[in-house]
Amino acid sequence: MPSSYPLSEVEKSFQKEAGQGHNSTLIPYLTVDNFPKLGLMTACRFLEWAAANPEGVISLPTGKTPEFFIKWTQFLLENWDTEKGKEIRSKYGLTSVKKPKLEGLHFVQIDEFYPISSRQKNSFFHYVNKFYIDGFGLDPKKALLINSDEIPLAEGRNFHQVFPDLKVDLSLRFREPATKLEKIQQESIYLIDKWCGEYEQKIRDKGGIGFFLGGIGPDGHIAFNTRGSHLFSTTRLTETNFETQAVAAGDLGGIEVSANRLVITIGLDTIVYNPEAVGIIIAAGEAKAQIVKDSLETPMTNLYPATVLQKLKNGRFYMTKGAASKLTDSLDNYYKQGDWTQEKTEKSIIDLCKKLGKYGHRLTLEDLKADKYTSMIPNVSEETVKEVMDSILAKINRGTTKEKNEVLLHTGPHHDDISLGILPHITTQLQENTNEAHFSVLTSGFTAVTNTFVINTLTQTKQLLDEGRIQMVKYEDFYTSGFKIKTDKDVYQYLTNVASEDPEESLRGLCHRVVRALVEIYKVENTAGLRETINEVISILRNSYDGEKNPAKIQKLKGMIREFEEELVWAHFGVQVKNVHHLRLGFYTGDIFTEQPEKKRDVEPIVEMFRKIQPTKISLTLDPEGSGPDTHYKVLQATAEAVRVWSEEKDLKDLKIIGYRNVWFKFEPAECNVIVPVSLGDMAVMEDSFANCYLSQVNASFPSYAHNGKFSTIAKRTWVSQLNDIQLLLGKNYFYLHETAKVRSSHGLIFFKEMNVKEFLEHARELEKSIEGML
Repeated sequence: MPSSYPLSEVEKSFQKEAGQGHNSTLIPYLTVDNFPKLGLMTACRFLEWAAANPEGVISLPTGKTPEFFIKWTQFLLENWDTEKGKEIRSKYGLTSVKKPKLEGLHFVQIDEFYPISSRQKNSFFHYVNKFYIDGFGLDPKKALLINSDEIPLAEGRNFHQVFPDLKVDLSLRFREPATKLEKIQQESIYLIDKWCGEYEQKIRDKGGIGFFLGGIGPDGHIAFNTRGSHLFSTTRLTETNFETQAVAAGDLGGIEVSANRLVITIGLDTIVYNPEAVGIIIAAGEAKAQIVKDSLETPMTNLYPATVLQKLKNGRFYMTKGAASKLTDSLDNYYKQGDWTQEKTEKSIIDLCKKLGKYGHRLTLEDLKADKYTSMIPNVSEETVKEVMDSILAKINRGTTKEKNEVLLHTGPHHDDISLGILPHITTQLQENTNEAHFSVLTSGFTAVTNTFVINTLTQTKQLLDEGRIQMVKYEDFYTSGFKIKTDKDVYQYLTNVASEDPEESLRGLCHRVVRALVEIYKVENTAGLRETINEVISILRNSYDGEKNPAKIQKLKGMIREFEEELVWAHFGVQVKNVHHLRLGFYTGDIFTEQPEKKRDVEPIVEMFRKIQPTKISLTLDPEGSGPDTHYKVLQATAEAVRVWSEEKDLKDLKIIGYRNVWFKFEPAECNVIVPVSLGDMAVMEDSFANCYLSQVNASFPSYAHNGKFSTIAKRTWVSQLNDIQLLLGKNYFYLHETAKVRSSHGLIFFKEMNVKEFLEHARELEKSIEGML
């Protein structure tokens, strides 16, 4: 790190542990191994600063990103003088720091949706009060907060009266109002602008922000300063872009809401107004790697808002190694540090093909020696490229080898993860009759189902009941035991009518399953009670705000809808309902921060499933840093512990673990050891099954920031992109002239990593160690 950017004692400790050298970036940075460790580093630096600035001005982030920052801060404050607390403080530069008292700090809220009631639990106002004001013991009288309910509007009205559809048309700033309501809205917008200016002035009157901590969005946004925001921007009411709306969809109950909601945000100049400020951006995971590179290696520009931190001598990025993986520094360190490996050779050769736009067989020895990284390959020669090509061919051969006599257990954290990750590989396995396949989604997945979807489904169910078209309720024993049987019939009813192109009859299959779920959840005893229950659920949902945490029974109903969707997907290939296992692990609660997995509640059900199925291969989503949706690494922890427990009961030397990536992350060709060809037919099956079965997701209420549409489209694009990389190495001829149809039909590739139990447990152990002792 440049000498002009001196490190604090905490930063020196983490830099020493990471073994980092000089940063060549325009903003200094520090890296750690995983997401939980990122929270520890940030918490230590915050407490170090707070101890030195007991009456300083702080601005801290909202959302899921600061989960471990919040938990580690609270842990250290509560355990400052315990043995564990002293151990952590000694290791990370806090030995000589006196325990800080946070009640003297002045808090500044970074941003807020507008309009949104401060009473809503998905408002940032509520978040700040819960996790920072109350959670850190801050003084509410010293806090500058953004409360939509208290921002003055025209004629003393509230925002529901001024903006009855909760939409704010900012064009009224510049045009004549067309109606009386628009005139009131225009006057209100000017009043909000005035309030924002006053908020900005209050921050500056305090001397500006002294400690700023924020995340970075997929487009590079800091706070809600999206790509293109002026570097001298201040607090304002503004619109957002699609990437930001997609990220906010989870908070607001769907893209339908977030796309129409404005935001109030402090500006980029607000963040750097105090030249002595500590400004930290935290970033986790490979999905952030490109925007991190652009933000750290590009001179100051409005295209990358985080570049504004170049103005601060104490501006920093704290990141996981995955988020830093595309930095020039990281690539240099990757190749220069440690022993040279086959993985390094493969990565450097494949990347050189892409850099030069040359096929592998056309790379010359001069090309290899001229490149920064391939020139480092030991004994580099004309044979080096061929050796890499042979290695990749071996991976493809493993991906095309027919598996027999396997008991396969495919698992996923969420519904659709398995399908989006490795469906073409699974369909090949299912074509072999000696294989037995099971599927298990480990969480209920209810947060992905919108209130609107459930209301519409229940309304349709009620109509079918009134028309006498749900005949099973007429059977004498239906409400006592009949609702539990013939669940395969609902699946068959649905898919048969998909084939017949009769959407109305297909929907009847879903409504059948919803009736069964309602009877089970609400202990319904008769058809009259069923109607009452439907009306009650509809009423609760209509009176709930979007994004609100549902009552437990409605969560379960939403989860059972998702479970039915998963059964539909695998029924495409003849898999019976009994082979689709719904674990509903208890840590998944719908709260902003879910609990850590517990052995009895979350691990034992997985172990019991292993005992029952006796799999020879287990697939799972592999999140190397714990940086994806929090469900991913918590499921990974629970699964790893279950494998460990099972290994104490049974010799698992022959058990294979398949680690795959979902739409959030992807393997580099050099990282994986199995490559599976994907045909256009495979892609069509995946997209078709997604559209026909994942009914609650087909409208993409919670889309990826990378695509305004279905996740299946992203998966397909990933597979195609991976083929392009390998085609550049092997040449197109290898594929379309191959002796087997499976390879000739390749229009995409899937990468995954096969491990034995020892390798998998070692991998998972690194993540587990990072949060030991905290919880």
